[in-house]
Amino acid sequence: MLSPSSQTIRLFLHILSASVWVGGQIVIGVLVPKMRRFSADSTKILAHAFARVAWPAFALLVVTGIWNILAVDSTDLSTAYQITMFVHILMGVATAMFAFIHSIGQTKFAIAVGGALGLLTSLVAMFVGILLQTGH
Repeated sequence: MLSPSSQTIRLFLHILSASVWVGGQIVIGVLVPKMRRFSADSTKILAHAFARVAWPAFALLVVTGIWNILAVDSTDLSTAYQITMFVHILMGVATAMFAFIHSIGQTKFAIAVGGALGLLTSLVAMFVGILLQTGH
């Protein structure tokens, strides 16, 4: 068996936290319409429970993301790689912003738009992150 390294641990933690953040949003999106049938409060209970797991996962994403950036050999970075990294970071910031809007939204519109754009930017960030790992 191959021995794990700090790189494999770093990437594992980053992918694990991204899976919780993005995958959790997908699962919650599927559950919410069904939960509404039980009671109006059930979606709030579900959202608060998810937030207790999702936001720490997002914090771990940020920490391991910084760790990933510090681990990159900066002497040989193409312009395309740098632009891709910028897009990845931009999508990470956008997903946090939209998730925050979703969580504090007072109208159905704010909640829906924040949730939809939060998921969309999360998926783009995940895809671009994979592109960064496989493209250089």
